[in-house]
Amino acid sequence: MAKDETRRLASALLNADREAFDALQGIKGYAPSNDKHSAASIKALRDRMDELQRAETQALAAAATARDAATAGEWEFHNAMLGAKMQTTAQFGDNSDEVASLGLKKKSEYQRPKRRTGGGGSAPSK
Repeated sequence: MAKDETRRLASALLNADREAFDALQGIKGYAPSNDKHSAASIKALRDRMDELQRAETQALAAAATARDAATAGEWEFHNAMLGAKMQTTAQFGDNSDEVASLGLKKKSEYQRPKRRTGGGGSAPSK
């Protein structure tokens, strides 16, 4: 029937199929030779599709909730580590090995600013 049954159907197409199914149920005397295309069989497939879509929606909501909780946990941990780094600096000093063990630079590891010499260019004259 379809070329690529691995991709999702457009919602407009599913809505059109639902409307067509509603119309099919109103046809008196509909008796297909293939039972697979009977109204009862199609209704069972529609009900199964609805249940699967409902399960997907609930799973997506659960995944979003878990993602939000993980993000909050990551930020709590990060903020606690920032506080621990500040406390370590306050307790042991800017130039301690304890500060360096946390991945921070010691104060002595920073280069002192160098004085610039003024021989590079001339100021524009008026």
